[in-house]
Amino acid sequence: MRLFAPRERYPQETRVALTPPAVEQLTRLGLGVTVEVGLGASLGIDDASYLRSGATIGQSADEADIVVRLRPPPLDEIRTQRPGSVAVGFFEPFFQPELVRAMTEAGLSALCMELIPRTTLAQKMDALSSQASLAGYAAVIVAAERIDKVLPMMTTPAGTITPARVFVIGAGVAGLQAIATARRLGARVEAFDTRPAAQEQIASLGAKPLVIDLGATGEAKGGYAQALTPEQLMQQRQAMAKSCAAADIVITTAQVFGKRAPLLVTAAMVAGMRPGSVIVDLAAGSGGNVEGIVPDEECLVSGVKLIGLSNLPGKVARDASQLYANNVVSLLTHLWDPAAKGLRFDLNDEITSGTLLVHGGQIRHDGVRSLVEGS
Repeated sequence: MRLFAPRERYPQETRVALTPPAVEQLTRLGLGVTVEVGLGASLGIDDASYLRSGATIGQSADEADIVVRLRPPPLDEIRTQRPGSVAVGFFEPFFQPELVRAMTEAGLSALCMELIPRTTLAQKMDALSSQASLAGYAAVIVAAERIDKVLPMMTTPAGTITPARVFVIGAGVAGLQAIATARRLGARVEAFDTRPAAQEQIASLGAKPLVIDLGATGEAKGGYAQALTPEQLMQQRQAMAKSCAAADIVITTAQVFGKRAPLLVTAAMVAGMRPGSVIVDLAAGSGGNVEGIVPDEECLVSGVKLIGLSNLPGKVARDASQLYANNVVSLLTHLWDPAAKGLRFDLNDEITSGTLLVHGGQIRHDGVRSLVEGS
């Protein structure tokens, strides 16, 4: 069984789907691995490193049984993939119905990395979490570079510098890593999450939880925060305005799976912040948590720097690639049938069933199927 890893076609993508150590693991599993010429060029990994790991170098996925990507591929590449083969990657199924339709019509099986169940058993395969953790770290580093003051308290002969104040909205994987990173850099951190259980996690990292009584809130399937009602959102914004005004750095991480990110920081809240302060919006690529944010750009609004990078894990691309490749290896190892020397799709298995977006000419995810059929 042959696996092919093409170069990423997404503009400015610096991560890669497979690293040489991952190739070694896949070849030990029994797969023949081919990588496209120059796959690791963005990381300074030459083709010779892949060859030493057991891969061959090629140009096309035409003969591959499995094609592993990171970003969603162009439609023309999906249409040329061999019927019956397997596509693996982030496919953004709720935002790219044409791609899902093309994979179905091409007769592919699609393993969608976004759909991996967020369970203990699937932790090693959870690419959303591995990339979100690095995004939370990178967000703080980007903010620290763009802010006009230092983060830790400093006592000098010329006077004492007070620590920067950081406010993190959302305490999921990315938010918790942002809190931890800001604390390690010496900032004074406050954080908010709609899930009551997150209060303890925020406090455990040395940050101050912002408590807002929104009534009934909780956790949706997969560990995501439940979408709030318009009334709850308005109440939340009003309560957060004071924390935003006091902060030097605001980092927003709130996303709702399969939907546009909620608007949490309004233009009025931005205007209430100190000129020179910084907002980093991790949800910029899915609509943004901040009014006025522009994906992949930095804007100056009311004297506040709004940073909307949609590929923050790409800021630490070497480690992000390593973790993603490990996620892929773990998933394929879980599906591998040693006796048949191929992938086995046991639809009674929670991980297999949850991750298979397209299989047997059918869209298996109910929400995505409804979206595609209605588009």
